[in-house]
Amino acid sequence: MRVFFLSGLVCLAVQFVAGQDKDMEKELEEMKGVIEGVQESFGEYRGYVNDLRKIKISGYVQAQFRNADLEGTAASYSGGNLPANVNKAFELRRGRIKIQYDDVLTRFVFQLDGRQSGVTVKDAYAAITEPWLRSIGFQIGIFDRPFGYEVTYSSSSRESPERSRVVQTLMPGERELGAKLFYAPQYGGMSFLRIDAGVFNGAGPLSPEFDNFKDFIGRVGIQLPFEEAAAELDLGVSGYLGQVRNATKYVWSMGSPTEGFVVDSLAENLDSGVDRNYFGVDAQFYYDLPILGGMALRGEVITGTQPGGSTIATPPDAFGIRPTTISPLAQPTGPVYRRDFLGWYVNLVQNLGSNHQLVAKYDVYDPNTAVSSMDFSGSNNLSPADVKFTTLGLGYIFHWNEYVKFVFYYEWISNEEVNSAASSNPDLAPFVSDFKDNIFTFRTQLKF
Repeated sequence: MRVFFLSGLVCLAVQFVAGQDKDMEKELEEMKGVIEGVQESFGEYRGYVNDLRKIKISGYVQAQFRNADLEGTAASYSGGNLPANVNKAFELRRGRIKIQYDDVLTRFVFQLDGRQSGVTVKDAYAAITEPWLRSIGFQIGIFDRPFGYEVTYSSSSRESPERSRVVQTLMPGERELGAKLFYAPQYGGMSFLRIDAGVFNGAGPLSPEFDNFKDFIGRVGIQLPFEEAAAELDLGVSGYLGQVRNATKYVWSMGSPTEGFVVDSLAENLDSGVDRNYFGVDAQFYYDLPILGGMALRGEVITGTQPGGSTIATPPDAFGIRPTTISPLAQPTGPVYRRDFLGWYVNLVQNLGSNHQLVAKYDVYDPNTAVSSMDFSGSNNLSPADVKFTTLGLGYIFHWNEYVKFVFYYEWISNEEVNSAASSNPDLAPFVSDFKDNIFTFRTQLKF
């Protein structure tokens, strides 16, 4: 009996253990499923985190107060026109927000600019770099024209409130719509070199294309560090080859200085392209001065041929138009004026410790190198668009911290004093002497 009883107990124990094993196996399977689910969720979460790390959001706000000697358009190159009957005003100069996605070989950038006048697109482009040497890339969309130094120097970093007059005239808005190739090795013996070359509409970043002519823009830049001397010299050479469509059969070009512009009215001028060619050289020298701090000396020279458009003016000339040298952002409706120009600037920035900077900048823009001040008269057809301007700017910048800075900047603007004989021309009469059009800018910038 005892044997049968013990055998029964053993069988019950075996069945109990077997049942427990099945329950345990079931629990283990469930636990395994939970762990795998957690791992899968964590993998997805980690993927999201890695993608988010590739996205960078940045921006800055520039709020300012300007006090100008003259009202309205006199301040156009010092931050834009002031309203009529206004020579002092608070303004929102720039309000930028930038989204950048960077995945080593691909980059997407989208930037908006908000002001009192509205919101506009500043950048919207995609860039792709080849995966082998990671030195050659392709970029397409709206982005800075690859010309010179000041065009591509960020407005949040630039020490003077605005770019020089010649840059604003030739390349309004700085950006352009097109595509470019770039060569920019990060490592190795060629890392000192960068080459950008592209083809663009030539109508500005936001304006629709108005002709079939495309503009070539390119720059070759090199960096020459002198580490032992705590210095660096950067050099660049730029070129711009383009054309602007002529909507009329009239093309005005300079004759002799005394006769001014001479018209070419051949029928084949209609729909032809008028050359828009620039050549530029730029240099930047950086040196860490003992005790004082870092110093930057920058300069740029741009020369070439500029086809000016036309706008309605009062009083008009014989064709009912008044010329301007600003690059057209829409089809010029009147005759095209062709001028040889020269513009340049020198900019000195001296750091005083880590919070203070002194700024001095001198820029010159001569829109018509074929004439001098004595060539203006009431009898020829020269206009204010042919008057030479120089600007001396002095400023002080206080960096509150790495995000906030305050800019105090004063500009002395001088015009070429034309021949007194030009006083009979109401447009030229103000330029017989240097009219008072200086301007002071106080700006606060918050960058994140």
